[in-house]
Amino acid sequence: MAKKTTKKKTAKKAAKAAAPAPKITAASKARTKGEIYRTLAEHTGMKRGDVVRMFDIMSAMMEKDLNSKVGVFNVPGLMRVKVVKKPATKERMGKNPFTGEMQKFAAKPARKVVRIRPLKGLKDLVA
Repeated sequence: MAKKTTKKKTAKKAAKAAAPAPKITAASKARTKGEIYRTLAEHTGMKRGDVVRMFDIMSAMMEKDLNSKVGVFNVPGLMRVKVVKKPATKERMGKNPFTGEMQKFAAKPARKVVRIRPLKGLKDLVA
C-alpha cells in the first residue's frame, strides 16, 4: 500500500490577544504635566523622554500650522484649534453693566485669538 507524501499543514499560531484596555482612573484634581507624561509612557511602553519629545513635536507642528496661511490644527478625534483675526475697535461710549453709568471703553488693536472647538470624539467622551 502506498503512503501519501503530502505534508501536513501546521496550524497557524493564534494571534496575540489584544492587550486589555489600560486601567486609568479619574483624577481627583487636574493632572500635572509630569503625571500625564508618566501615564502615557507606562501605557504605551515608550520612554518618558520619548513622550516628552512627541509633545514637543506636536506643539511645534501646531505652532507652524497656526502661524501659516491655513491657521488650523486638528488633534484627531478630539479638537480643532483655529486662529481667528479680530479687527481693531474704536474707542466708544457704553453702559457699565454693573453700575449702569455711561463710561468710555478704550480702543483695542487688531489681534489674533485662538479658538478651540471640540470634535465628535471629545463630545462623545463627555456625554
